[in-house]
Amino acid sequence: MDLHLDGTTALVTGGTKGIGRAIVESFAGEGANVAFCARDADEIAATETALSSSSGRVVGHVVDVGDGPALVRWVAAVADEFGGIDSVVSNVSALAIADSEENWEASLRVDLMGTVRLVKAALPHLARSATPSITAISSVSGREVDFASGPYGTVKTALIAYMAGLAYQLAGQGIRANTVSPGNTYHEGGVWPSIEEGNPELFATALALNPTRRMGTPQEVADAVVFLASPRSSRTTGANLLIDGALSRGIQL
Repeated sequence: MDLHLDGTTALVTGGTKGIGRAIVESFAGEGANVAFCARDADEIAATETALSSSSGRVVGHVVDVGDGPALVRWVAAVADEFGGIDSVVSNVSALAIADSEENWEASLRVDLMGTVRLVKAALPHLARSATPSITAISSVSGREVDFASGPYGTVKTALIAYMAGLAYQLAGQGIRANTVSPGNTYHEGGVWPSIEEGNPELFATALALNPTRRMGTPQEVADAVVFLASPRSSRTTGANLLIDGALSRGIQL
């Protein structure tokens, strides 16, 4: 299926590993130009090299999403370099799960305010796009109570609400806003391999809860994100798309 992304520009936070890396690669594979950010310069360079033969241009920058002014400058620089922005994906998370004051602060600063500042900086450019979209990566932990229902889960819930509000507020401008909520996603350098090693009992419990008896892959999430952001999904806005292998039990009414 042609997603009609050829020649468009996508902005992705956290693009060097896991779900973010898969999103960058998937956009580029569809012919989109992709600007991504991360904090590690070596990982950024390695990602650029690995994706240098993609249909679209892939350019990375060193940015800490928790640094508001730096994030705003990055968005402006990307819009200037690529001549605009069509798709925005807020993917970065502080992954601050334990219930401590430091983790609450990190989750609010990185996950929530990082998304808010990203959106506000990108909106003037999205308003000039023919196919504008905003996607935030939340989690099933933002939809129902689980072991991460502290700072991480609470802020992921806030993201879903924020995106739903944006969808309503921006509908008249043709700017779509959606959330993608992955279930347990296993990838090198991610949280689940560390839990598997450090807390095998929790890992076994999490695995057993999923009726598919496996965790998801970054690519399975990325495929949904890129489709949702594309013009082929032009009627979808205000949605929270679960990519969790039937892990969650609640019914969305």
